[in-house]
Amino acid sequence: MAVTWPPSLWAHVSPPGPDLPELRGEETAEVVVIGAGFTGLSTAIHLREAGLPVTVVEAAEPGWGASGRNNGQVIPTLSKHDPSALVARHGEAGERFVAVLRDSADILFDLVRRHGIAAEAEQVGWVQPVHSPGRMKIAERRVKEWGSRGAPVELLDRAALRDMLGSDAWFGGWWNRSGGHVNPLALARGMAKTALALGARIYARSPATRIEHRGGGWVVTTAAGTLRARALVLATNAYTDAFSRDLAPDVAREVVPTLSWQMATEPVSHNVAGTIIPGRQAMSDTHGELYFARWDARGRLVTGGALAVQMDQARRLRPLIAARLKRLWPQLGEVRFDHVWSGNLSMTPDYFPRLHRLGPDGYAWAGCNGRAVALSVALGREFARAIQGVPETELGLPFTDPTPMPLHGVARRVAPLMLMLYRWRDAREVA
Repeated sequence: MAVTWPPSLWAHVSPPGPDLPELRGEETAEVVVIGAGFTGLSTAIHLREAGLPVTVVEAAEPGWGASGRNNGQVIPTLSKHDPSALVARHGEAGERFVAVLRDSADILFDLVRRHGIAAEAEQVGWVQPVHSPGRMKIAERRVKEWGSRGAPVELLDRAALRDMLGSDAWFGGWWNRSGGHVNPLALARGMAKTALALGARIYARSPATRIEHRGGGWVVTTAAGTLRARALVLATNAYTDAFSRDLAPDVAREVVPTLSWQMATEPVSHNVAGTIIPGRQAMSDTHGELYFARWDARGRLVTGGALAVQMDQARRLRPLIAARLKRLWPQLGEVRFDHVWSGNLSMTPDYFPRLHRLGPDGYAWAGCNGRAVALSVALGREFARAIQGVPETELGLPFTDPTPMPLHGVARRVAPLMLMLYRWRDAREVA
């Protein structure tokens, strides 16, 4: 059984989700989606908008996993790779995937506006500051690559970045105007309500334990029922083996679930808040040990951090991240956190996401690498198009076969120690 995560800021401030039944007995569906996070719910919404029946089965409640526990930054890029790397890896499919990434923030915010989802959504842009002079080459490259593909990007020198962030800590950077931030749990719960209103079925507290393709369709076994469907989307990402090791072991073993800590300050006074990211953009920089922050709707600065030694992390992180925020924004004064929480995200060794055909009309993906909010919603749209019969040559889905990681259990245990390597790299003047 999966762990019990500490309560988040989002759980404290978000409206409750819908009251959902469990799956019991045998049912049939046209399409079954496993997982009621952003990917699964986006798939369901887009299928219902197209008039196709769809059933979602969720192990806990909508937004229980990474979709409801993250920082809520809407970032229309990958964490490490630029468009040219995706095209080099996947050819024409990579180019189509780049277009999906480019538009991913717009796809999310348009969905929110179209259905009136109360997700505290702010499409105010996302900015990536660089933490050393040499890393301006990274910003220059990304602006050139994304700009050539029509993304609304701009290079920022040190003075412009200082004005945007209210801090002298960085050496410049770049930003994408289409990004922004949301309350991720409110978004997940709102998407679930939207899917239901459109006619989807959602079952909660019904962990899928096994999937197989037989008799011309997909059979999903849960703790207390069975669901048969023509098409299937596995949308479990970092939690693929959280409830059953037999669900999709090859997919589970190609990613490393990595603990991510999020933290929210006590509300900051309006006078001080007006000097810190005054345009309310989402921000995450070029550190491997990532520095990131955004405002929530109640005047809290929402940030986070990581530790190599996973012991008593919530208590140990508080003074470390408070000191970091004071270095970045001295005007904050004493920093106190009233919410500290965690959850898993999925990392791949090469930082590329993995997208798969599991069989006839069966799809999956994993490996968000810290960029899942915008990407998940956009991929849900693409999976819905695939299920409707759109040719693969028109989809932004660069499919590969699952590649389980050798010594996966060892990789999971040593993954936190990668933080030491990130710190070493962060201290070097490299681009």
